[in-house]
Amino acid sequence: MKTRAIRMYGTDDLRLEEFELPEIKDDEILVKVVCDSVCMSTYKALKQGPNHKRVPDDVHARPIIVGHEMAGEIIEVGKAYEGEFKAGQKFSLQPALNYKGSPYAPGYSYEYFGGNATYNVIPKEVMELGCLLTYDGDSYFGASLGEPMSCIIGGFHANYHTVPGAYEHIMGTKAGGNLIVLGGAGPMGLGAVDYALAIDQRPKRIVVTDISEDRLDRAKKFVSPERAEKLGVELYYVNTASYEDPIAHLKALTEGHGYDDVFVYAPVETLVLQGDQLLAKDGCMNFFAGPTNHEFSAPINLYNVHYSNTHIMGSTGGNTDDLKEALEMSANGSINPSVMLTHVGGMDAAIGAIENLPKIPGGKKIIYNHIDMPLTAIDDFEKLGENDPLFKGLHELVEKHNGLWNVESERFLLEYYNKL
Repeated sequence: MKTRAIRMYGTDDLRLEEFELPEIKDDEILVKVVCDSVCMSTYKALKQGPNHKRVPDDVHARPIIVGHEMAGEIIEVGKAYEGEFKAGQKFSLQPALNYKGSPYAPGYSYEYFGGNATYNVIPKEVMELGCLLTYDGDSYFGASLGEPMSCIIGGFHANYHTVPGAYEHIMGTKAGGNLIVLGGAGPMGLGAVDYALAIDQRPKRIVVTDISEDRLDRAKKFVSPERAEKLGVELYYVNTASYEDPIAHLKALTEGHGYDDVFVYAPVETLVLQGDQLLAKDGCMNFFAGPTNHEFSAPINLYNVHYSNTHIMGSTGGNTDDLKEALEMSANGSINPSVMLTHVGGMDAAIGAIENLPKIPGGKKIIYNHIDMPLTAIDDFEKLGENDPLFKGLHELVEKHNGLWNVESERFLLEYYNKL
């Protein structure tokens, strides 16, 4: 079977090509990849090429398919897994394989396996590790965005608190506590707030900071304080650039208690400093944002570490259980991953989206692999719809859902191109 895919040949070298896939073996599965959401990690791999730990040294001779936040449909099942999987099932994927200590992963390391392709061969190691997961939701984008949601969920599970007088860690964010997401009005921050409102051990107070009023306004629209209030949670969006002393203002929102759980969602020294100053006693700061600078650092208050038992840790990615939780919550409507999504495009837009990702405003960008369509902001649908029936229809459908991408708009898009 032929596939059309974005392949990387080295640093800053992406190519859209069509080539033949090998026949699947008994311990492999053939899938149709409907969509893949673009991750900053793919951009980082492109800039590093073979210097990236997950990219093979011979990538120039054996190019790899990029993309790892994929979702689609199972087409053919190898004999070894005929009783476990069947054709027609929707799937998602846990890309963090760590197979026998190997750093290899989809989107970085494989010739025939990656998210920016029309068809893929799922290799044996994915199957052995149980990293191919079925999805029962109505959409494909919900499964695709399961991977970034699992990273958020992993961060919540990785935070911990302690028991006075005992050498014991209580894992997870503090139920009924104060939680703050610094630099959190972007796509991952919105996903974090959406998740925090959905869990049983939800905090009593959530604060989201940013220095962009536009991003904050968008966040308020999609995850509103009114919705949080109905769940018994106080939700504040704060532009820290508006305050001469942002620390004093943020602490005042907690009546001086401070924050039990602090998430730093951008690798900015100022945010790390703020997070350290905002920690309550036994507070946990999760440095969630991965810096590209190997020397990135910031001072922390070791007096508080000693006497107030504050602690700092970092998390990146989620495990398979986190992804299962994300997929289940997305399928049953407990969370809405589309709060992260701001742009939609086709396969012909994928290279430009990856190469320019840091410069493109907004949140997550999703690529539908079986269509050609410019990368388009959801906010631009209305204007484009004045002269284009596709965007007119898409605008009407997202407006039904408070401006968010949804199952109806996805189906409309795919059916529109199928008719063509």
